[in-house]
Amino acid sequence: MTRRLLPDWLTPYPRQHLSADVAAGIIVAILVIPQSLAYALLAGLPPQAGLYVSIFPVIAYALLGSSRVQAVGPVAITAIMTYAVLSPLATPGSAAYIVLAATLALMSGAMVLACGLLRLGFLSQLLSRPVISGFISGSAVLIVVSQLKFLLGVSPTAGNTWQTLRGLAAALPNTHVPTLEIATAALLALLVSRLWLAAGLTRLGLKPQTAAFIVRLMPLVVVLLGTLVVVQGDLDRRLGVAVVGRIQAGLPGFRFFVPDGATLYALLVPAFVMTLIGMVQSVTMAQALAIKRRERIDANAELVGLGGANIVAAFYGGMPVGGGLSRSAVNVASGAQTPLASGVSALAMIALVAGAAGSFERLPLAVLAASIIMAAFTMIDWKSLRRAWAYDRADALAWLGTAAGVLLFGLEAGIGIGVVLSTATLLFRASTPHIAVIGRIRGSEHFRNVERHDVETLPGVLFIRIDERLFFGNLSAVEDYINRALAAHGDARDLVLVMSAVNLMDATAVEVFDELNRDLSERQIRLHLAEVKGPVQDRLMRTGFWQALSGEVYLSANDAFEALRR
Repeated sequence: MTRRLLPDWLTPYPRQHLSADVAAGIIVAILVIPQSLAYALLAGLPPQAGLYVSIFPVIAYALLGSSRVQAVGPVAITAIMTYAVLSPLATPGSAAYIVLAATLALMSGAMVLACGLLRLGFLSQLLSRPVISGFISGSAVLIVVSQLKFLLGVSPTAGNTWQTLRGLAAALPNTHVPTLEIATAALLALLVSRLWLAAGLTRLGLKPQTAAFIVRLMPLVVVLLGTLVVVQGDLDRRLGVAVVGRIQAGLPGFRFFVPDGATLYALLVPAFVMTLIGMVQSVTMAQALAIKRRERIDANAELVGLGGANIVAAFYGGMPVGGGLSRSAVNVASGAQTPLASGVSALAMIALVAGAAGSFERLPLAVLAASIIMAAFTMIDWKSLRRAWAYDRADALAWLGTAAGVLLFGLEAGIGIGVVLSTATLLFRASTPHIAVIGRIRGSEHFRNVERHDVETLPGVLFIRIDERLFFGNLSAVEDYINRALAAHGDARDLVLVMSAVNLMDATAVEVFDELNRDLSERQIRLHLAEVKGPVQDRLMRTGFWQALSGEVYLSANDAFEALRR
């Protein structure tokens, strides 16, 4: 009974991991405080919301998810999606806005949870990697644009990407110089630490793992230094440097609410998009971590954990959460071995929220914006675009189309464009199947394309291999190819269709093949089949085409070759 109520990693808990998990949990809690505050502000929510959803949702995922080291919490992609969806509906930070954000977390969590319980984890694989990469990259650019006003200390007119950029350009003469100086110093410090600090520390004799961990400490160090500069110089009061402001003290309380029908309807599509992106991001991250650690995850359990975390977040904090790349990286680098580290992190966050949250009230927004921008730049996946462009231009165009759609038309339209481009590419490939005239490699039983290999053929016999399932969308291309091949081989009296790659024939394909068989018979050409897969043959045997076939059905192409040669 105990094993049914508690997760596998806890029954029994490996005690040798206790010290590592406790240390990792404490370190993660401390390091992610600036990030939690920053992503809450990015989402248009009060800063404490980011701290709140780093507590109970984290515990929910630790108990329900399957990954041992993935860390959930506020992440950049869900934060910018929350702001993009809700800012046209309510004023960011207002009571109505907070309720909408909680409703969005509740709806997306319920959808993800339902997918997990219905064992629909395979849905997380339906979006291609280029589409996801393009979406995240486009969203990263949106994040950068949204933070530029904090670097400059201005308040441009809000709107889409281009309206915001025009507003920033118009507001440049009003740039707040002290804010810009603080932001520039923070950006330079973060840039130097990201690009050169690890290599420098390694040359000084530190282990690469230690150097990498110190680099991950730098955002917290920069935040603390920025806060110290503002406090010591009283810059927020004397010069008007914008700071985080009041952070509500104390632990989050349970806030039950029931969304009304109009709100549910307005957020239905955004919640679905957030569900889809959250599923893909979380499962992909968990799989990558599991492969690196030689572990296994259950995609359905991952969805249950992510859905449960978002539902809890709706009532304790009101901000959507997801599997965080940087959080998980810090968790692993800190030595986490089991989800207990996340539980310890949540408990440590409770202590920090209860006793030390006020210490960050004078944290300059420019420094938070600098840390967000640096994190956003790492989300732009140019490497994925270069790989796609070198290997498959269609995937590269899907990447570019999705990213451009996000920037020009918004997040929902961007992912829609990506799905349309991916689907169009898939349909185009399926409707133009690879078909080849083949012959036998001399001295073997292997058959290859006559245009690529030196093969032997039989006079009056044409072997054609079809490398795609046959359905209504590609039958015209198949017929055209066969007719052209027969025209080029005017002496052909036997046509052998090698169907080793055909795993499906729909009803239209059967009718077309029946008509092809009759047409060839009238032209004194026999139609033969070879290497028909079992499931396809089982269905064909129930049709009139199978009975009327003018030729034979051969087990292999080589059998057909030998029989027709005789």
